[in-house]
Amino acid sequence: MDGFLSTPVGILAITLAQTLALLVPVLMGVAYLTLAERKVLAAMQMRKGPNVVGPFGLLQPFADALKMLMKETIVPSGANRYLFLFAPMLTFMLAMLAWAVIPVNEGWAIADINVGILYLFAISSLGVYGIIIAGWASNSKYAFLGALRSAAQMVSYEVSMGFVIVTVLMCVGSLNLTAIVKAQETVWFFLPLFPMFIIFFISTLAETNRAPFDLPEGESELVAGFFVEYSSMSFALFFLGEYANMILMSALTTILFLGGWLPPINAEPFTWIPGPIWFALKIALCLFTFIWVRATFPRYRYDQLMRLGWKVFLPFSLLWLVLTAAVLKLTGWLPA
Repeated sequence: MDGFLSTPVGILAITLAQTLALLVPVLMGVAYLTLAERKVLAAMQMRKGPNVVGPFGLLQPFADALKMLMKETIVPSGANRYLFLFAPMLTFMLAMLAWAVIPVNEGWAIADINVGILYLFAISSLGVYGIIIAGWASNSKYAFLGALRSAAQMVSYEVSMGFVIVTVLMCVGSLNLTAIVKAQETVWFFLPLFPMFIIFFISTLAETNRAPFDLPEGESELVAGFFVEYSSMSFALFFLGEYANMILMSALTTILFLGGWLPPINAEPFTWIPGPIWFALKIALCLFTFIWVRATFPRYRYDQLMRLGWKVFLPFSLLWLVLTAAVLKLTGWLPA
């Protein structure tokens, strides 16, 4: 058996098994996040939410998926057919590819590479291409305006996100995601780097086009934004890609600031709970905050969105980066 596992076919089989073991729970999480959002928003608005399909509405995601599958895929007559159909697939694929380097426990990553954080930042940056291609290929002014908004928004907030990540990397001395989690065994980074934690979380809202930064799909002026011409499973892939990105950004927030799979207190009974359970609970907390923000804040105007990104977050994150570097240098806390 050991001899088979060391062959190319065996290595491929192990990689495939690891991928399925990670992606199946993620896809189930994406499906049930749609239900959780509807339930949480309903509770905050004194409603019941979905409660008809299955016990407590638990089969609602499968009903939604079946409805999407049964619908016709309509391609506009003036659209670029190939790019029109490629854009939602690209958005969804990128959301899945990023999970290759996410460690849900020590040693539990498909590829525990030394530049994991750079890989994640690159994949999240590529996400804008799916939206731009969708807007351009649709041959619709509404969709194109939504795509342009999204491009400007994602690029603007990625700059401050980059400075936040560099600040964390200075405290760790490594780009490896497992090393970042292990560096938080004494104190989780959200305490010493609290302002950066807030900036990062708000930037993830903008990066995933979530309220109050959901300008690319502003229905009051753009009908539905960049996916206005999409229907059926092509629309569903955009929808699933957005929710998969929400889970991904929550996982990244957990790794960078909330100690990854580490328990809040390294003592019994907290240590009895396995690391992946702590990881999932922290992701669930971040996702609940995503939904809570959507229920609480009205949508920003576009000029407010840009002012916050360029005139507030960018200079503040740069200042905090310099201050962190100075403190680490003067106190001799720079990692070896």
